[in-house]
Amino acid sequence: MAARRALRPSFEIGHVRVRAGRTQSVSLPITRLVTGADVELPVRVVHGREDGPTVWVDAAIHGDEAVGVEVVRQVVAGLDPKTLRGTLIAVPIVNVLGFSVGERYLPDRRDLNRSFPGSPRGSLAARIAHLFMTEVVDQCEVGIDLHTGSDRRTNLPQVRADLEDPRTRSLAEAFAAPVMLNSRLRDGSLRHAARERGATVLLYEAGEAWRMDRWAVDAGVLGVRRVLAALEMTDPVAEDPPPPSAVSFRSGWVRARGTGMLHLEVALGDRVVRGARLGGLFDSLGKRVRLVHADRSGVVVGRTEAPLVNSGDAVVHIAEVEEPEPRG
Repeated sequence: MAARRALRPSFEIGHVRVRAGRTQSVSLPITRLVTGADVELPVRVVHGREDGPTVWVDAAIHGDEAVGVEVVRQVVAGLDPKTLRGTLIAVPIVNVLGFSVGERYLPDRRDLNRSFPGSPRGSLAARIAHLFMTEVVDQCEVGIDLHTGSDRRTNLPQVRADLEDPRTRSLAEAFAAPVMLNSRLRDGSLRHAARERGATVLLYEAGEAWRMDRWAVDAGVLGVRRVLAALEMTDPVAEDPPPPSAVSFRSGWVRARGTGMLHLEVALGDRVVRGARLGGLFDSLGKRVRLVHADRSGVVVGRTEAPLVNSGDAVVHIAEVEEPEPRG
């Protein structure tokens, strides 16, 4: 009789051990409210039966970002731990306190994504960041951080990453968002702190805060699945090959040069040329105050959804792109 193959060791997170071939929910303690109720970080671990990488995917580091929560739900629902090669740690809501009331920041008004790697004895934001780093990031080699636009802005599905790093770029290409932007690391961000610990991180941006934009969810789910397949954790996604991402190493916001009601004439994903008309500003009586023109050629990757803008407000985000090479 052939010898029975030994199972992978159990995966330990918090005070829980997840057996190979199992999916298990875990709650990591954060703090206690004045009511006596505990606040916990919800985690879902899919611990594959076969060996492979350990990857995390997270959403709602900003409490008003709902798109990523649905992306995580669908990705986890589509995974079978009996066939998964490796381990996925899914954290659908990192900023639990902000998300429960639809607020971007924590109750102390700190931006969680400027608080990493955190401290076990610091502010609330620092403690959550430290918990996430020690229990999640330190166990992983790859992470996918899901975000949306902020301040009444909406974003074209895009990956922001260090495109000068070959491994990072390879995974960004596998994600296959319409655009991938070379993005500098910001002190205090999860991406910066995780990179310092040796992890490869992709940041996905799509949709608008506190909205469930279906197109942003669909692109995110497909992208995460493609990355897992590229890491050989799952079989390839059954689909026609997606078009290669347009690559951008430079982008900028066109800012309003007057105050008024904004009427934009461009949509996400539109190609524009320098000097092209993007829209106009009007006063309350309908008189046109100013036209808005593109200050560069490229792809519209973000735009404001605010009806009223003041002089200096960002209105259209344009990424200068390299033409992608056709797939061989």
